[in-house]
Amino acid sequence: MENQSILLKVKTKDGQHVIKDLAAKNTIKDLKQALSKFSSLPIGNLQVLCGFPPKPLDISQDDLYLAQSGVASGDTLILQELSIPPEVTNKIPQVQETLQVESSNDLLTVDSNKLPGILLKHIVPADNSCLFTSINFVLNGKIDSSGEAATYLRQLVAETILNEKHIYDEAMLGKPIEQYCSWIQNDTSWGGAIELSIFSNYYGIEIAVVDTINAIINRFGEDQNYPLRVLLMFDGIHYDPLYMEPFDGSKIQTIFETGDERVLQEAKILADEAKSSRQFTDVNKFTLKCLVCNVMLKGQVEAQSHAKSTNHMNFGEV
Repeated sequence: MENQSILLKVKTKDGQHVIKDLAAKNTIKDLKQALSKFSSLPIGNLQVLCGFPPKPLDISQDDLYLAQSGVASGDTLILQELSIPPEVTNKIPQVQETLQVESSNDLLTVDSNKLPGILLKHIVPADNSCLFTSINFVLNGKIDSSGEAATYLRQLVAETILNEKHIYDEAMLGKPIEQYCSWIQNDTSWGGAIELSIFSNYYGIEIAVVDTINAIINRFGEDQNYPLRVLLMFDGIHYDPLYMEPFDGSKIQTIFETGDERVLQEAKILADEAKSSRQFTDVNKFTLKCLVCNVMLKGQVEAQSHAKSTNHMNFGEV
């Protein structure tokens, strides 16, 4: 038996986790200890669902090797807590009810024969520069904690707009060109579709944005036939970068070939999953603070009304 590493994605009621330190020769007991450790659930109260559609995984044989258990690298496990002993639960015909609760859109099961890793989200700070931080991450594979990358990208946007006024005119920007260029270089200003379009054109790369509100993918630069693609996730306010964690433990991947539709399919599953679990920000309910006069505003409509009446354009997340 080859002792190949096993990479597993685990879903719990508190979110998602990745187990990286198991191998084919580890046992069911090792798996249960790992699951219990990060979930803080007693081993005796663990119930694990696996496969599609998800079915209870037999974790009663502690000495069984993972290679013989039916668990494979790339699988998604759904971790639940049993409130009664397993020997009692197994006698109750509740499997079909469980399957109805866990719909196909709630799963991210990656076939290791199709993709060499698992698509994951890297959470970046909610500091009003999340788009710029995310773009730098997918281009370079790491987070820039100094803020220099965000500053550079903001300057790049301003310079591009000034050099291409025939494209980025006042009608598109929603304010005078010079005013917009000054505004976007402020570290409290948010980036959006205009900036994504500029980055796509400048770097010659398609940017696929996974919209978790509508469970769709918006592709910037799609009509340019760029050979490479990066992916971001957007929840209505905040951007995070997506990356692939390889099964073999090698360096993460953030840039993909546009001809590889498998990555987009996995991104769509992430979007469906986030929408079904309401992992998005309701733009009508979130709170903003005007950074000019410190007024607290609720929702996108109030923010737009305030901007129109005061000409204050700088808002921060609360």
